[in-house]
Amino acid sequence: MNSEFTIAVHCLLFLGIREGRIANSEDIAESVSTHPARVRKVLSVLRKHQYVMTKEGAHGGYMLNSKPDEVRLGDLYRLFALGSFGPHWRSGDEDSSCMVSSNIKDVMGTIYHDGEHVVEQYLDSITLAEVKHRLEDRWKNRDLT
Repeated sequence: MNSEFTIAVHCLLFLGIREGRIANSEDIAESVSTHPARVRKVLSVLRKHQYVMTKEGAHGGYMLNSKPDEVRLGDLYRLFALGSFGPHWRSGDEDSSCMVSSNIKDVMGTIYHDGEHVVEQYLDSITLAEVKHRLEDRWKNRDLT
């Protein structure tokens, strides 16, 4: 999993709780706890796919442009993290005379591919509205001592 997926979910939730109010990248970055340039990069992709809209100008910024109950985490995963389930480097040498070395890349590649498919299916079952609900429950039940 990569951080852009997490940042995208965070941005959409942050904009969702603002209920139609505009937020600039600095405000969002403060909530995400990262640099505004990273947030703008993620928001650019979200804008391109119409999850957010922008208002230009001195008091411009970003607003949610989608319904939280229609945004599935699986869709965001495919936008930002598809292919990140498995490692980029795999051991082995396809030209080796060793049974393990010559086959491990393909075998593990299939395992990672299948695992990623399971992750996608799971994330498809979760909407942004459900994540927001989980946040609200956790916020209400936090220990204030």
